[in-house]
Amino acid sequence: MSETSTTRPIDDPVPTAADTVRTVALLIAMLGQIVAGAVGGIGLWGERIGAVANSYPTALLPGGGAFTIWSLIYVATLALAVRAALPGQRGRRVHRRSGWWLVAAGVLNAGWVLVFGQRWIVFAEVVILALLGCLILAWIRIAETQARGWGDRLLLYLPVTLYTGWVTMATVVGAATTASALGLRLSEGLTASVAVAAVLVTVAVVVLVVINSVAIVGFVTSVIWALAWIALGTSIGLVAVAALLGIVVTLSAAVVRCRDRDAAGGRTRLGWG
Repeated sequence: MSETSTTRPIDDPVPTAADTVRTVALLIAMLGQIVAGAVGGIGLWGERIGAVANSYPTALLPGGGAFTIWSLIYVATLALAVRAALPGQRGRRVHRRSGWWLVAAGVLNAGWVLVFGQRWIVFAEVVILALLGCLILAWIRIAETQARGWGDRLLLYLPVTLYTGWVTMATVVGAATTASALGLRLSEGLTASVAVAAVLVTVAVVVLVVINSVAIVGFVTSVIWALAWIALGTSIGLVAVAALLGIVVTLSAAVVRCRDRDAAGGRTRLGWG
């Protein structure tokens, strides 16, 4: 009787107990952030997130419709976690490298909701900065591995980059909210100048990220979404103009990046992973 051997790809070591622990933790973290989002949305723990945000008006606070993107992020990251738990995915190096950073991101996101609802605004900004750091590291880790196909692109790269783009913009908005909560009051003209400068500096950083990264579609989509809602939500015309200009510049940078024929892995990798 002969034995049949199967060859596993180099990126697919045999799953271990540690892989199982990580995938279970990721599922719990992604479900936990959904539960926390629901709790914060209706004010079961502290005040409603929207009510707290609106009580600290700033020139950068997006219109209310902006926050519907959380539903997409929650669904996408939960799908990522479910797929990562499958036997054929569990032991992959890309999940081992990024999984715990995504677990930390889910925990921090849930923590931010609970903290912000208690009006611990400064602490909330510290938490969201840590969340952004975890997402950036997760993106860096998954970018080390080229996607095997559209499963990876849609259920790994896209959720992480979509999440990172939105939290990038939320961190900037959160800084303005923190300043308002601390009682910082500026003249109307100075408020407009600072807000415009914040938008332009943020867009400059976004462009640097876009032209030096892979799998940029999700990131760019979230940034443009946030800028559009800032333009709609602000009462200051110059801020709206800066946000609209930011959309044009960000989209242009993405187009230029994805037209780079000499990039390793080709245009699909640049856009989708």
